[in-house]
Amino acid sequence: MNLDLPLHEYTFVAFDTETSGAYPVGYDVVEFGAVKWYQGQEVDRLQFLLKPREAMSDFIIGIHGITNEMVKDAPLMSERIQQIHDFFKGAVVMAHHAPFDMGFLAADFEKAQLPLPTEPALCTSLLSRKWIHGVDNHKLQTLVKHLKIDGGQAHRAYDDANACLQVGLACFQKMGEQATLAQAIKSQGKNLWWKDYSLQALRDEKVRTLIEAIKSKKDVDMIYQGGSAKGETRRLTPIGIVRNPDGDYLQAFCHKDQNAKRYYLNRVGDVALVF
Repeated sequence: MNLDLPLHEYTFVAFDTETSGAYPVGYDVVEFGAVKWYQGQEVDRLQFLLKPREAMSDFIIGIHGITNEMVKDAPLMSERIQQIHDFFKGAVVMAHHAPFDMGFLAADFEKAQLPLPTEPALCTSLLSRKWIHGVDNHKLQTLVKHLKIDGGQAHRAYDDANACLQVGLACFQKMGEQATLAQAIKSQGKNLWWKDYSLQALRDEKVRTLIEAIKSKKDVDMIYQGGSAKGETRRLTPIGIVRNPDGDYLQAFCHKDQNAKRYYLNRVGDVALVF
């Protein structure tokens, strides 16, 4: 894709996911919403609920308000992932805290053996830090109020996707009408490419073992070359794998410390499943 065209010449898809938990592999998308924008107008939209593998906790339900009853008869992601993939085709996606949403969808694309999109992504959280000032924070709902956007129902996928789009457009306006996609990417401070959220690209056998442990709900004994117990074997319950521009990591419950912790993958030593 040519990144040097003015922003108004691209098709954008702003999207949002609501999930059954915070981490890919261990949790699932339970609602997907997206709006497609081209040359000043909405040209298409998607929104649907999805059934997760397991029931959601009261804590998670309290965040987005999507109940287990609401998704009981919803389709599985495997039934809708091709539709999402087709909707993204040829578009520059944007999301608020994009790495979170991209991590979940990249895992689902690969699970369905679909190629990851090759177009770049924009994060409206990062863009807003550069272009929108005078706010206490850069949470989506804070920006909605500051920009006087009709944000709809917070933490529902289509409404948040549309709010994300409006934040993105507000940033574009501040950049000027001749601003290019390359300039927008540079202004957000990080390059966001789908390939960087690929789990299949993590070919290390230790990572494959961790992914297997998450899917099969098995504990692992792992040596970690970091933290206060550097080099010691610790028993963990892996929760999810996160690809992150600041360092890929495992989120896991540590049996010794009795809390959930982050373990950077580049510091993981030997790993063995506990049977």
